Formats: sequence, structure tokens, C-alpha cells
Amino acid sequence: MKVSEPHPPDSGEDSQHAARAAELAELLAHVTTCWDEERRQLARRLHDSLGSSMTALTMHLGLLSQHLQEQPQRDRASQMKQLLNNIIETNRKMQLALWNDKLEFLGPKAAIAELVQEWGREHGVKARASMPDEDPDYTRAQGVALLRCAEEALRNVAKHAQATAVDVILDDDGEQAMLTVRDDGVGPGTGGCASPGCHGLRMLRERVRGLNGTLTLGPGPDGKGTALKLVFPK
Repeated sequence: MKVSEPHPPDSGEDSQHAARAAELAELLAHVTTCWDEERRQLARRLHDSLGSSMTALTMHLGLLSQHLQEQPQRDRASQMKQLLNNIIETNRKMQLALWNDKLEFLGPKAAIAELVQEWGREHGVKARASMPDEDPDYTRAQGVALLRCAEEALRNVAKHAQATAVDVILDDDGEQAMLTVRDDGVGPGTGGCASPGCHGLRMLRERVRGLNGTLTLGPGPDGKGTALKLVFPK
């Protein structure tokens, strides 16, 4: 029985695979950019249309309530005002989930600092943000990547880490930016979101790759907890 020799790798197939991979990476970067722009536009519509309308209705209801004499009517108006306030708050949270306006008007530093503060308050976890003294200058794509990294890391901490404290650290030396999110939880690979299997982290890694950067996930300092680190050149 004759055993055939293995064929040497086909350089033509390798180049085709490389070209295909480059095309897919370019397509993913384009889809991500379009996705970000659609989210930004939708958040703006919610703010300009629904948000302003709800605020106007609240003001009109307040004026009408001043002319109501009977207590049942005043109670009903109060209930309506509370419902409107709930809708306004829900709309605000939806806008923030879609697109953080602070990212565009104040930069990633302010957006990330606010995100960390609100996340810590919502989840009852001690969350600290360490930002540069100066406001670094980033492109929109770089700023979005930094914010999405912080969001994804905090989402995984809340879901998997069982942490009591989280640190979000943004460093910038003028040549490259580095965002680190570390916690004191159970650590990667112990029931948490491992890098190869988490679609959120995989999408984030591809986003960062489009900026010629890297995204790493591993144990925190002294092997405790988890540290997610994003680095890209400016």
C-alpha cells in the first residue's frame, strides 16, 4: 500500500486566503463605522423629536394642573406627569445606550469618566476612573473604540466577574493611547467571558485591529481578577 507524500503549501492559495481575510477585515470596519453612524443618528432623533416633545408635554401639563380645582383631577394630572417623567428618563437611557453625546462634544475622557461613575452607582460596585490631566486629541474612530472598550469591559464585569472594585485607567503619552479596565473578581477562565468565545470582545478586537491596535485579556496585577487592555498608536 503506497502512502502519498503531503503536498507542499500552495503559495497561490495562501495569497488568496490573505486577500480574502483583508477584504473581510475592511468590510467589517466599514460595517462597524456605518453601525456607529446609524446609532448616532438614531440617538439624535430621539433627543430632538421624542425628548423635546415629552418635555413640552410636561410643561403644558404643569400649566393645566394649576387650573384644576378638584383633588381627583389634580391627582390624575400628577400621575400623568409621573408617567411622562418616566418616559423622558427611559428615552434618556436609550439615547445614552445608543450614543454618548459627551464623546462628541467633550471627548472620550469625559464620556468614560461619566460611564464609570454611573455604572458603579447602578451596580453597587466601587468603580474608579483615572484619566489624564489634559484632554487628549483623538479621531472619532479612536474615541468610539475607547468608549466601547470601557462599556464592554464593564458589561463583562457585571455579568461574570463577581467583583467588588473596578479601575478604569486611560493613559496617553502622545504617541499611543492605552485603556485598562481591571477588577478584583474571579478572573478570566473561571466562569467568566473568555476571549475566544465572547462575541462582544471579538467584535471589539476587530474594531481595534482596524486602528492598528491590540486588545488583550488576562489576569490582573499579581494574578488576581481580570485586566482588559486596549492599545493603539495615535
